[in-house]
Amino acid sequence: MRILTVNTGSSSVKLRLLDADDEVVAEHDLESPGSDVDGAELRAALEQLGEPGAVVHRIVHGGRRTAAVRLDDDVVRELRALTPLAPLHQPKALAAIAAVAAWRPSLAAVGCFDTAFHASLPPAAATYALPAEWCERFALRRYGFHGLSHGYVARRGAELLQPAGPFRMVSCHLGAGASLAAVRDGRSVDTTMGFTPLEGLVMATRSGSVDPGLVLWLVRQGIDPVTLHEALEHRSGLLALAGTADMRELLERDDERSLVALDVYVHRIVAGIAAMTAALGGLDALVFTGGVGERAPEIRRRVAGRLAFLGVALDSARNAELRGDSEITADGAQVRVLVLTAREDAEMAREARAVLGG
Repeated sequence: MRILTVNTGSSSVKLRLLDADDEVVAEHDLESPGSDVDGAELRAALEQLGEPGAVVHRIVHGGRRTAAVRLDDDVVRELRALTPLAPLHQPKALAAIAAVAAWRPSLAAVGCFDTAFHASLPPAAATYALPAEWCERFALRRYGFHGLSHGYVARRGAELLQPAGPFRMVSCHLGAGASLAAVRDGRSVDTTMGFTPLEGLVMATRSGSVDPGLVLWLVRQGIDPVTLHEALEHRSGLLALAGTADMRELLERDDERSLVALDVYVHRIVAGIAAMTAALGGLDALVFTGGVGERAPEIRRRVAGRLAFLGVALDSARNAELRGDSEITADGAQVRVLVLTAREDAEMAREARAVLGG
């Protein structure tokens, strides 16, 4: 069965038609930098791809759901209620669901969730030290995100490296959004994003973790919560530090702002990888994926250079000249290092087939 995957990101909609072997037979990307999806434009693109047997949508926030699910009106209502927790992505996913349903009302539709991979987080990693009544009433916990990407590279990394025993991997999804995951034998045991995608690493326009006391202080100074939220999501991160959210541009510059921005960015990643390694009790493999993870050898070099104490070392030639899924480990290094092409579409199709029975 051919599966149509609809991946609504913060700035684009990626459409892929996959065959039974998860090979891409047709694809189309739409720009959607706003908070919505142009339904007419989406349907026009779908007409060009060919006829699918089913459709699967990437949905960033699934609440406490632990697996993909067939979409119906009740599920969509539940997902709409989660919009405040993922305001960059959830509205676009819901708009895409509606547009595809209008295009092919009888097409079987599945939703898969970035949060589901992290449902296995142990209580120590998932729990906030907040009043118990708040946690119960508002379902406060660390949900984690980018689960489709982390889940795919966990499987793909194990497939390539063929570990003989227990396998401890840190997955680095570095793109406009960025997160790390500590993965033990294919299961997430820690991650850097939390209740929302704002927690964790410095990202293109998101702040990453900041002192909650700082946020409360800004509110007391008269910054209203709506403005504060918009700034943390859209006007922070690399954009705030260097005036650009584009890593390619940042790496070409040598002014003080760009150098500081890169130092902050790498510092957070390195500290995060060390924390993920502690959660795993050691490290067997480090994996880079996502737009920056795959296409910025300089970032990989800087990160690896500060992780030598963990046994990480890169082969400079392999790091610079990779194509597709590649190993870039230096000869004799203790930790294997991979660069893997992000294939959220393949993970989505796999989960859709599981829901639909093959």
